[in-house]
Amino acid sequence: MLRAFLDFHRATLAMKCDGLSDEELRRRSSPPSTLSLLGLVRHMAEVERTWFRRVIDAEDVPLVWSDEVDYQAAYDASTATRSEAFAAWQAEVEHSRRIEAAAESLDVTGHQPRWGEDVSLRLVMLHMMHEYARHNGHADFLREGIDGVVGA
Repeated sequence: MLRAFLDFHRATLAMKCDGLSDEELRRRSSPPSTLSLLGLVRHMAEVERTWFRRVIDAEDVPLVWSDEVDYQAAYDASTATRSEAFAAWQAEVEHSRRIEAAAESLDVTGHQPRWGEDVSLRLVMLHMMHEYARHNGHADFLREGIDGVVGA
């Protein structure tokens, strides 16, 4: 059930970007915000990478778009392309799916240094659903502002 809901939210983000040009995907919400659909895709690549690879699998991998562990850097999609952002995001989603599928149970834990505590895979999957749901709400408004398309 967790896997299905998480995949639903992943698919929703991709759907919000369907049929748009790179320029439309880079369109910012409203000044001074740099939020864009492409920025959300890039941010979610970092989130997937962090929670599944860095936290649960304890991989020592850097963020994709920041050497200083600045999660906000991914939002700057001013020179990004759909192909670059989606390739990174889809690769991280595949890593996440492999890590989750290989886990003995949802009770497997990893260490989240920002929180200073160990967290279960169950918590990570719930947190990811929360993260996607929140950002998919942003994506709803961004998409409507671009071409009027609404709904999931």
